[in-house]
Amino acid sequence: MVDGGAFNHGSHVAVRMGLKVGCITRLAKEDFHVVDELRQLGADVQAHATPQSTCLRLEYPSLNLDERVIYVTGTADPFVPADVRDVDAEAFVIGTSMRGEVGLDVIEELATKDALIAADVQGFVRVARDGKLAYEAWPEEAATLDLIDVLKTDAVEAEMLTGTGDVHQAAQILASLGPNEIVLTRSEGVLVYADGQYHEAPFYPKQVVGRSGRGDTCVAAYVARRLTASVADATVWSAAVTSLKMEAEGAFHREIREVEALARTKYKGQ
Repeated sequence: MVDGGAFNHGSHVAVRMGLKVGCITRLAKEDFHVVDELRQLGADVQAHATPQSTCLRLEYPSLNLDERVIYVTGTADPFVPADVRDVDAEAFVIGTSMRGEVGLDVIEELATKDALIAADVQGFVRVARDGKLAYEAWPEEAATLDLIDVLKTDAVEAEMLTGTGDVHQAAQILASLGPNEIVLTRSEGVLVYADGQYHEAPFYPKQVVGRSGRGDTCVAAYVARRLTASVADATVWSAAVTSLKMEAEGAFHREIREVEALARTKYKGQ
């Protein structure tokens, strides 16, 4: 068993990039070691104890990183607007595992703030059905996407939402629904669509050990870098961070100098 969660993967990345990081989570008391570790790193963690943590079991039937079966073994209580009402930040990254954990009311609360809002679409299109996660139509899609600045998706989710397996076309369609920037991950790497332009950067892991948390790491790295850098730079940075993360299980534990070295050697000219 590996400690996961978007708040965990994302916070590890942002803290190691030198950002002031706050995270809000709901999890069972027996899993508070995750909170303790983040606090020791310097993150400001607002943790609410719930009867269960959201726990998933992932099975990868092939070498294709986009192909997986996800079993739901536990679910935490949902977030409420009061959780974020008194929190201020330059950017909020919403990373949940399935629908119902963060509702439209929470996003509407965030939208009242002067901040960039990023969200992973998985937390809205995935639902628990018979112990597994399944993809289903998203009733509040239009209202939610209208409030999102950066939307993270993977190739499977993008096709489900747009009806096309062409990732470039899918990214363009999703952008037309409201978000300014689309961050799309697939087994090959990262595709970002912003301001009518595509930016792409492949993954270069020496070995693929830690598949779980790929997307969480990627969007956190992208948003953290995007606060001070261009779309093109943030695309390369997120691909480099994610490449190193996939070389081991769990959250990103590498040195930033390693990311910089990988970006210089593998992404030169991008």
